[in-house]
Amino acid sequence: RRSLAPSQLAKRKAGGEEEEAEWHPTTTRKRQKPVSETERGECYRSPFRKPLVQLTNRPHCLDSTQHEAFIRSILSKPFKVPIPNYKGPLGLRALGIKRAGLRSPLHDPFEEGALVLYEPPLLSAHDQLKIDKDKAPVHVVVDPVLSRVLRPHQREGVKFLWECVTSRRIPGSHGCIMADEMGLGKTLQCITLMWTLLRQSPDCKPEIEKAMVVSPSSLVRNWYNEVEKWLGGRIQPLAIDGGSKEEIDRKLVGFMNQHGLRVPSPILIISYETFRLHAEALQKGSVGLVICDEGHRLKNSENQTYQALNSLNTPRRVLISGTPIQNDLLEYFSLVHFVNSGILGTAQEFKRHFEIPILKGRDADASEAERHKGEERLKELISIVNRCLIRRTSDILSKYLPVKIEQVVCCRLTPLQAELYKNFLKQAKPVEELKEGKISVSSLSSITSLKKLCNHPALIHDKCVEEEEGFMGALDLFPAGYSTKSVEPQLSGKMLVLDYILAVTKSTSNDKVVLVSNYTQTLDLFEKLCRNRRYLYVRLDGTMSIKKRAKIVERFNSPSSPEFIFMLSSKAGGCGLNLIGANRLVMFDPDWNPANDEQAMARVWRDGQKKTCYIYRLLSTGTIEEKIFQRQTHKKALSSCVVDEEQDVERHFSLGELKELFTLNETTSSDTHDKIKCRRCVNGHQVRPPPEGSDCTSDLSQWNHCADKRGLQDSVLKAAWDAAVTFTFHHHSHEEQRGIP
Repeated sequence: RRSLAPSQLAKRKAGGEEEEAEWHPTTTRKRQKPVSETERGECYRSPFRKPLVQLTNRPHCLDSTQHEAFIRSILSKPFKVPIPNYKGPLGLRALGIKRAGLRSPLHDPFEEGALVLYEPPLLSAHDQLKIDKDKAPVHVVVDPVLSRVLRPHQREGVKFLWECVTSRRIPGSHGCIMADEMGLGKTLQCITLMWTLLRQSPDCKPEIEKAMVVSPSSLVRNWYNEVEKWLGGRIQPLAIDGGSKEEIDRKLVGFMNQHGLRVPSPILIISYETFRLHAEALQKGSVGLVICDEGHRLKNSENQTYQALNSLNTPRRVLISGTPIQNDLLEYFSLVHFVNSGILGTAQEFKRHFEIPILKGRDADASEAERHKGEERLKELISIVNRCLIRRTSDILSKYLPVKIEQVVCCRLTPLQAELYKNFLKQAKPVEELKEGKISVSSLSSITSLKKLCNHPALIHDKCVEEEEGFMGALDLFPAGYSTKSVEPQLSGKMLVLDYILAVTKSTSNDKVVLVSNYTQTLDLFEKLCRNRRYLYVRLDGTMSIKKRAKIVERFNSPSSPEFIFMLSSKAGGCGLNLIGANRLVMFDPDWNPANDEQAMARVWRDGQKKTCYIYRLLSTGTIEEKIFQRQTHKKALSSCVVDEEQDVERHFSLGELKELFTLNETTSSDTHDKIKCRRCVNGHQVRPPPEGSDCTSDLSQWNHCADKRGLQDSVLKAAWDAAVTFTFHHHSHEEQRGIP
């Protein structure tokens, strides 16, 4: 027996010996009689009852992953129907299986402000008993997220588009033309149409699976941003704005192979150029809807883009164009034929039945019988086309946007320009050919040379050095020591006016300016001028990538951006861009196609603009530029008759007069103003307001205010006039918003 003294216990513990259990002396027990389980009183224990486990403070899950999983299992809740006040059946059925019951629309048609595109016909009580509940049509209601932001004219436009593409306006035809003028929200209306068709129909299922948007390359990213803006992540569009041929083909094949009620990327956004190159991949399947933005690019039915789009397997086609008529009625026929084939017959039938009689009736030299026949055919054409074309003018925007003042500024040529111009007219042989009615390649080259000379003599300096036809000995007319390395504004009438306008704008306001030209060489001159004057600027032309275009536009529109000038090539970015960061736009040279000028001038007067907009259209007085402007007037008069249905468009010019291109009138302030026979001016001064039904109601309404310096309403032009002591210029202004004094 070991000692239990504390000293002995400590020694044994230090030596590592195990303690022995405490010893107790044994006691003798008395023998007892065996007792049964019943007598002991023990109750029955279930075999399913688990023994109790002693709780300890040690955690069960030492691993962090196991701990997180354990906490999640505690916090997890059983599935509940996520619809407030849901009263439907809660049976044990798999999710996604259609439940029995009445069909209902996707959105409430009786909600305040709801835009209902389709309303089922009212049925009597007897018919309601007989109708099959699984086939009853339902309301088609625009998503409230979109209907809340649509303006009244846009709600009307969405309803028109939906009725056209669902063949409710013209049985058997599923296309339409959205011909609203620039700035009326055509993009938003088409996004609303796509979203509605992708989600609902009277049959209580999506009308289409996929949609495609084809646009100019500079607008691909803009369409993507607009879809994201208005639908807020509810849909994931696929935008093709770059990549290798193999990568693009792979994306397009993946898009075409999507099927089912919930397609991951139901909207494809692609440029015309990319579509043409990869049309084969898109023609292997079907697309529910095709939207062609800036659809006037399809005016020629013979080009490859038109034929590739026309071969798509899709009946529903929407063509967006603020300028459906640009040059002639046959181009208009191509657009209508693309969306609704056959409603105007063949091209030959259209030309014989509509185009020839209408154009003869519009000519200033037409007889009374020809005019009467032309008007009858015009009414017939309008009645057919209006079933699939919707057109609203920019007058609607006057309720939402500030005033727009459009001013045509006629600038006299400088002495150097006038001498070069007259020298060219004497020497160039294409002039005689054109007067004889022949148009050759050399004639077109002469037109381009004269247009560049009107912009600045520096643009034809190389031809003078090489003594090309029409510029023999012209180099001697330039000042001694002249060099094209530096820009000299005083050598060009229009450049001198532009220099004054920019200087006055910069010194008297915080306005920004957009400069638009048809020639990149002219943009080069703008750059030299900006560097000389130390103006900050950005430039967008055909050499810039699509991704970079969107970035510089967004930066320029920011109020905090320091750039003062945005230089724009009308061929590269004249369509669709939103440049509301500026409120002044200078159209430096005119284009033969009035639609190009109209598109370019609409870049600043758009939704989001807060300032009064000033549009300056610069023309060289008495030159080919005024002839081009007059030709634009003739084309716009034709568009007004067919598209805008204006009845009193005056016949100001005959087609014969428009052939007088190669002349120079040095004695006039404005050749165009002389030819329109203005009834409101005496000795060049406006003396009375416009009478009812006069020039104001015609397509020449931009000439409403004829004035000298006393009549100028724009402080910038007034200051420029005061500074321009070496020459004079003529101006006309037009307030887009009615009622402006």
